[in-house]
Amino acid sequence: MRVRAVGPVNASQSGGGPGAPFVVSVHDVAPWSFEQSRHWLHDLDERGVPATLLLVPGSWRGARLPDDPVLVEWLHGARGRGHELALHGYVHQGVPGGPLTRRWVNAVVSRGCAEFCALDEEAARRRLESGLAALASVGIVPEGFTPPGWLASPGAMAALRRLGLEYTTSHLGVHDLRTGARHGMVALSNRPGGLGERAGARLMRAAARRWAGHGRPFRIALHPADLARPGLRACALEAIDTALAAGARPCTYAGLVRTLRG
Repeated sequence: MRVRAVGPVNASQSGGGPGAPFVVSVHDVAPWSFEQSRHWLHDLDERGVPATLLLVPGSWRGARLPDDPVLVEWLHGARGRGHELALHGYVHQGVPGGPLTRRWVNAVVSRGCAEFCALDEEAARRRLESGLAALASVGIVPEGFTPPGWLASPGAMAALRRLGLEYTTSHLGVHDLRTGARHGMVALSNRPGGLGERAGARLMRAAARRWAGHGRPFRIALHPADLARPGLRACALEAIDTALAAGARPCTYAGLVRTLRG
């Protein structure tokens, strides 16, 4: 099934209103997670929901993304159906250093994946350029970037603004790197295997119902590990179906940012 065309989104809708946008992102797309990514995208294609696929191009738990031709072909097909391909770090692993608070957040909240939370501008630029070059080698040119763990240091933000990408995201919003605008959109995601798993699932369902019903923009983040836990897939799909039934309009990050510019 082809992804449905997303209707226009105006600036007033970014702050709320009937038919407000919501974004679904599929995180951690890499050779090792190919089957999980394909599973999620099948669910979204069935619903006509365009997704933003967050690609990890470096060597993470195995082969580099450009070295997997089957995955690369699948990604091009997904883009042809209306999904977006975005950069999601380089190797998706935290680096040493940085303030104590950021190190704690990387270890506890982000489970060691916050690759860009403590980098200075030069180190961030090198990793970003490596990721972009790896994807360009297989014909993929991302328009945006989501840092692993949604954490980017001031140096990483400075590097992003210099590299010509259109947007980046944090846990609480979407940042237009060209205009400087920040659009508040909370990201809902599950916490598989942790003490907060059940509470997080309840929150995702309840928040999607409430926010979609009140026309508040939001995001739903899907991860490979969600599929290994009973009920989490059903929870995420229920949240998406609830949003669609309430009239919320799914869109990709790039589509959202460009339309909000007017």
